[in-house]
Amino acid sequence: MPRYLVERTFPDGLAIPTDGEGAKQCLRVVDGNAEHAVTWVHSYVSPDNTKTYCIYDGPTPESIRMAAEANGLPVERITEVRVLDPYFYH
Repeated sequence: MPRYLVERTFPDGLAIPTDGEGAKQCLRVVDGNAEHAVTWVHSYVSPDNTKTYCIYDGPTPESIRMAAEANGLPVERITEVRVLDPYFYH
């Protein structure tokens, strides 16, 4: 399955509480993604919480976009990526 880097902007900052409610929010995203055959692998968040760089597996960029829309998440850019492992060369 292809892997994608999804860039998002949250002008007011992304706020996911570090409690049970935050866990529920993340689970809702995971469940919404599954309806589009999309898997959220992990995300990187800028120090000011206004940008995220998320790694997703999914069949197409459009499936990633549809999952984001269903979850109410913005999408700034979707780029197909592959892993470059520097240790491969040793």
